[in-house]
Amino acid sequence: QVQLVESGGGLVQYGGSLRLSCAASGFTFFRWHMSWVRQAPGKGLEWIAVIDNGGGNTYYADSVKGRFTISRDDVKDMLYLQMNSLKPEDTAVYYCANVKGWPIGDVRRDLNFGGQGTQVTVSS
Repeated sequence: QVQLVESGGGLVQYGGSLRLSCAASGFTFFRWHMSWVRQAPGKGLEWIAVIDNGGGNTYYADSVKGRFTISRDDVKDMLYLQMNSLKPEDTAVYYCANVKGWPIGDVRRDLNFGGQGTQVTVSS
């Protein structure tokens, strides 16, 4: 059973930074592409970053490109998201997920979620 525990969210001011973490278990972490996904209030799920198995390639949504960095530690089975230059529109619940369908066409179909998410709130 996929288990993913997100942490590191909180309240931050415009322009600030946060680092999210995701502890993975229940699957062979290093074999999977991993992703961060967010859901803003009243909106649908949006994938924002993907890192391939091995960590050699990363992909970002245009909304976060140049500001967020996804990384992974395959020894610790951990996924990270460094978020810089945060904006109020980044306010959302952030989830990590493993990628079962690539490229991602449908978030609910192509990703496995296993956690409760972590809330990020950016004040203006």
